[in-house]
Amino acid sequence: MKITKLLTVLFAVVLLFNISSCTSDSTEVEISPITYQNGYFISNEGNFNSQGAKVTFLTRDLSMKQDDVYGYNNNKEILGDVLQTIGLNGNKAYLVLNNSNKIVVVDRYTFKKLAVITDQIDNPRGITFTNDFIYVSNTNFTAHTQSVTKYKASDYSFVSKISMTDVSDKIVEAGGNIFVQNASSGYGNKITYINTSNDSKTEINVPNGQIGNTVSYKSNVYTISSTAADSYIYKISSTGAVTPVITLTGIPNATNLQIDNDKIYFSSANKVYTTSLAAPAIPTTPLLTAEDGGLYFTLYGFNVIDGRIFASDVKQFKAESEMIIYSATTGSKMVTLKTGGLGANGTVLNP
Repeated sequence: MKITKLLTVLFAVVLLFNISSCTSDSTEVEISPITYQNGYFISNEGNFNSQGAKVTFLTRDLSMKQDDVYGYNNNKEILGDVLQTIGLNGNKAYLVLNNSNKIVVVDRYTFKKLAVITDQIDNPRGITFTNDFIYVSNTNFTAHTQSVTKYKASDYSFVSKISMTDVSDKIVEAGGNIFVQNASSGYGNKITYINTSNDSKTEINVPNGQIGNTVSYKSNVYTISSTAADSYIYKISSTGAVTPVITLTGIPNATNLQIDNDKIYFSSANKVYTTSLAAPAIPTTPLLTAEDGGLYFTLYGFNVIDGRIFASDVKQFKAESEMIIYSATTGSKMVTLKTGGLGANGTVLNP
């Protein structure tokens, strides 16, 4: 197995990976097989119709990465087309393949394939889990159909379909209930609340502008919406009650909302801002300014995990993506690495 060494490796890590000497700055070395624990999975969606979806693993100390972990652990099998997101539940990882109309289930520690879910899957976009069930958001832009499909986590069998009136994109769980972002690419201002006791649904209108992103944090849901002049963050309780968090006067078209360590992070164009969740205030200066990748490509992948900001530069899908990792405290650049694929759209922690 070839692992790229990104930084000088500490002695303890050398022992873990059976490497006898240390080098630095992107050299490749042969090492013994590892388990994919205590690190990050980076999803590369690949170009549409290219079957180029790939997953990269990065160790949590940011010292080593392995490209195409799915292909390596499954006899060079091609994963599929357009890896939309990765969901983790129990000891499994769920790889949501949009244009392949499937969800590939793997062991999250060995990345060996366990199953493939295809029943009623129609251009899936998001996945979440609660009460021993799997919920998947689907949007077929060609057929103009959208839904949330439900499966048993025990055997992946199809349970039911919940029809949606608007695009179904991000999907999150809070307090045992499900919330579906009915907005995509900066268009849409609704969130559907699904009460999982009976799978009844309620549409929630988010005031002021278009929704940019929706996340779950400590049993509540947070969403960011914006206009060309100002932006707004709202909290939605696990039962669907909406409360304003802050009006970001003078910060237009905000998106990429993330929350980590009780701090809010969001972006406007190529600028990233932060403020306290407990006592939010309008930031006067950005925490950092990323590379301007052009309309629809700037900060294409954006996550905040472990006090680190993972921001991708997708090179407009014309070259291998780069993931730039910043300190979420200072905004200083920590590591830049190539992701092993096109269209790096997200990072998830595999603890």
